[in-house]
Amino acid sequence: MAIRKTNWSKDVLRDLIDGNLDLPVLLEMQRGAKEEDRFEAILKIEQEKVSFPEKILVPMGEHLYVVQKGAEKVVKCSCGYEFGDYRQTWKNNAVVFVRDTEESMEEIFRGPRKCDPSWMELREFYCPHCAAMLEVEAVPPGYPFVFDFLPDLD
Repeated sequence: MAIRKTNWSKDVLRDLIDGNLDLPVLLEMQRGAKEEDRFEAILKIEQEKVSFPEKILVPMGEHLYVVQKGAEKVVKCSCGYEFGDYRQTWKNNAVVFVRDTEESMEEIFRGPRKCDPSWMELREFYCPHCAAMLEVEAVPPGYPFVFDFLPDLD
């Protein structure tokens, strides 16, 4: 069976990013060959969604981007808040809410699926400017912030 290559429209790619793609189209996209310019097309769509002028180099999450700011590369939230150098974890400059008690975890997990706070804590990371939730970690108590990935931008 030959893999079909499709050049997806900007609207379809925007629906993919926003999580609004119909399942049949999503499956076709996953099963097909990826067009060579998809990354650049995604970057253009992401750039249109934000109000800051810096060029997006790579998306890091739903609201996080590595951008070119002069000679520096920094992590920036979609609202424009800067977390600092992309080679350092942005989480050090985020607002962190730690769920480390049974009461705080029961807001999320109940019954047999609930977490044992002596084994795990949930860390919720928020943007200090717009309060968007950026990430959640489930780690042993006292574990350092997880540095998700370091993109090779050079």
